[in-house]
Amino acid sequence: MGTIRMIGAPSMIGLRKVSKEYRQGRDCVRALAGVDLTVEAGEFVSMVGPSGSGKSTLLHLIGGLDRPSAGEIWVQGRALARMSDDEITVFRRRHVGFVFQSFNLLPALSAAENIALPLLLDGKRMRDVRPRVERLLDLVGLARRAEHRPDELSGGEMQRVAIARALVTEPLLLLADEPTGNLDRATGDTILDLIRHANRSQGQTVVLVTHDPHAAAYGDRTITVRDGRISAEVPPDVATGLSAS
Repeated sequence: MGTIRMIGAPSMIGLRKVSKEYRQGRDCVRALAGVDLTVEAGEFVSMVGPSGSGKSTLLHLIGGLDRPSAGEIWVQGRALARMSDDEITVFRRRHVGFVFQSFNLLPALSAAENIALPLLLDGKRMRDVRPRVERLLDLVGLARRAEHRPDELSGGEMQRVAIARALVTEPLLLLADEPTGNLDRATGDTILDLIRHANRSQGQTVVLVTHDPHAAAYGDRTITVRDGRISAEVPPDVATGLSAS
């Protein structure tokens, strides 16, 4: 059993005895079983584990995309269980950035409009947020692709748009679920470099879910999830060695 850090007030993320169960007909499937976890502000934490281990479920609970069956979750000092669905939606839009394997871009919008979307949904006007959007397009190397729609972009370009969208609200927390799963190694490394840049230069706390030890090695620590529980924490140098094997 790895060392599980105790929950403290300054932590960005705190989970105590978090469980999640799903009904499948008459059966009850336990995705998480009493997880305790702390992630400090500014950390880059990688979560690894086999398919069905519960790592993506854990990420979705932290991001407020789902609610636990039992236990308590705090993000930025706020107890998610005490927030209404509308409050969680606003909190998520303003304070949490998401990057998914499937990109989740809107096909009718340009790259610039997709990046601006969280701000537009929050009542901002495109002309007011355009300077911020243009800075992010430049950061991810897509300044010349601002008006292109998703079907005119490569997979790597779409993922870079998704990262820029995740950063546009300047969130303190960035959650990434298999962000390189559909990409080749070189393109994936570009995406991971962008995520690490956000962590190092802008201070974003990052939680990355991945099945790839090479990707996991980008984190400050690697947490293994197995059978709905945290089974171990792996130092970055060990994860790097695994990725080379």
